[in-house]
Amino acid sequence: MLANVPTSYFMQTFPELVGAASRMHLLVVDEDTAVRYACCEIASGLGYVATGVASLGAARELLRGNAIDILLLDLKAPVTAGLELLEEVKTLHPQTAIIVMTAFASVNSAVEAMRTGAADYLTKPFAMDEITGVLERASERRKLDVSTRQLRERLRNQQGLGNIIGRSPEMDKLYRILSKVAQSTHPVLILGESGTGKELVARAIHANGTHARKPFIPVDCGSLVPTLIESELFGYVKGAFTGANRSKDGLLASAEGGTLFLDEIGELPLDLQAKLLRALQEKEIRPVGSTHRIPINVRVLAATNRDLAGMVEQGRFRKDLYYRLNVVNLRIPPLRDRKQDIPMLAAHFLDRMSRENLTTYTLSDDALRTMIDYEWPGNVRELENSIERACALSSGPTLHMGDLPTQLQDFRLQIHRAKVTVIGAIEETFGAEPEVTSLAELEKQAILSTIRQLHGDKLMAARLLGIGKTTLYRKLKDYGITEVIATDSAD
Repeated sequence: MLANVPTSYFMQTFPELVGAASRMHLLVVDEDTAVRYACCEIASGLGYVATGVASLGAARELLRGNAIDILLLDLKAPVTAGLELLEEVKTLHPQTAIIVMTAFASVNSAVEAMRTGAADYLTKPFAMDEITGVLERASERRKLDVSTRQLRERLRNQQGLGNIIGRSPEMDKLYRILSKVAQSTHPVLILGESGTGKELVARAIHANGTHARKPFIPVDCGSLVPTLIESELFGYVKGAFTGANRSKDGLLASAEGGTLFLDEIGELPLDLQAKLLRALQEKEIRPVGSTHRIPINVRVLAATNRDLAGMVEQGRFRKDLYYRLNVVNLRIPPLRDRKQDIPMLAAHFLDRMSRENLTTYTLSDDALRTMIDYEWPGNVRELENSIERACALSSGPTLHMGDLPTQLQDFRLQIHRAKVTVIGAIEETFGAEPEVTSLAELEKQAILSTIRQLHGDKLMAARLLGIGKTTLYRKLKDYGITEVIATDSAD
C-alpha cells in the first residue's frame, strides 16, 4: 500500500505542504501496524506532529486530554464502533477534522461517515499522493476554522500596514515591497482589480514615507470632466477662459512637497498624457493661460485596473508615460487569491459597524463559510458593502445567511444543491451490490456527473471534488472527453 520512505523525501517532494501543516497534530487510528506507521511517516514528513494508536479505546483515552487537529480513522468491522467514535469526536471536539479510511467494499460506510461529520475519506489501498491530498485539504479547512474562532474573539490587533488588512503570503509580499518604495521618491504604478484597495496602498506609501507630513492629493482621472482636466491638474490664471475670475493653483501645485495620487490613470486623454509626462520630466508646470512655468516638487503615484501594457500596444496610452510611471509597480492580489484574510477583514468591518451602531455584531458559521467560499468579483469593497448591508438588515447581533446580499445567498444555494447531487450520485453508484465497478471508473463517473450537474463549471466541480483544476483537466484528457472542455467558455 505505502512504502517506507524517509521523512526527508516528503519534505523535498511536497515543500508547499510543510508550512501549511506546521504544528498541526494528527492522530492515526488503525490496527494495521504497517499502515499506521506509513501514515505517521508521511504526516511527519509534511510537518505534522503525528501519533498512531491501534484501537478505538486507545484513541478515546488519548483524545480526553489532548487537542487533535486531524483524526485519520480506519473504519473496520464493527463499523458502528468507529462511527460512534466519530460522533463523539464531532460532539466533544467539533474543531477536529476527521478523515476516514475504508476498504473498497465498504464505501457506503464512508458515505455514512461523511453524513455524520467526516470531512473526507480514503479508500484502501491508497497511493501516497492521495493521502497527501486529503491532508492538504484537511489543513486548509482547519485553518479556516481557526480563522473563524479568531473572528469570534475579535482579534482586532492582527492588522497589516496602516488600514490594509491581511496576513496572507500574498499580502506579506506586498508589505515587503511597499515598505521599500515608501522610503524612496520614485513614481509607483499600483495595479489591481476594482475594489482591491489601491488608494489605501497609495496612502500607506505616503504615510510611511519621508514626506508624510506634506499633502496627499488624490485625483480620480475617470471622474474629471475632459475639458476641465488640464485646468484641474495644472491650474489657471485669471482671464484664461470664460469664468476664470481669479487664478487657481492646480492639483500638482497643491501637492507641493507631498504626493499626487492619480487614480484610474488609464482614463487620462492622450493629449493630457503628453502634458503630464512633460511636467514629470521637467518638474515644472505651466498653468492654463500663463506664459510662465512654475517649478514643482511632488511624488506621483498612479493606479489602474486596466491593462496599461496592452493599451500601449493599441496606441491608447503613451509608451513614454507608461515607462515614466512604471519605475516600480505594485500588484494588489484580488480577494479570491487571499481568502484566508477574509475572516480578518470581516472582523475589521464588523468592529467598525459595531462602534457606529453601538451593537456587537458577529457572523454565524454558515455566513462566514459562505463568505470564504465566495469568489468576490468586487473584492474588498464588495465584502465591506455586504457586511454593511447585513448589519443594516439584521434583526439581531448575529448576522445569518438571510442577512447577506442576494448574490451570496444564491451562491450558497448552488453549493448546497451541488453537494446533494454529488452525494446522491455516490450513493446511487455504490448502491448496486451485485456489480463491481473499478475505482477508476467510479472516479470518472463522479467527475463527469458533477460537471454535468454544474453545467460545465469545472472550477466549481474541482472544488467540490477536492482536486485541483490541473488534475481535473488531465483526467478529462485521459478520458478523451474534449467536448466538455470545448463547452466551458469560462476557462
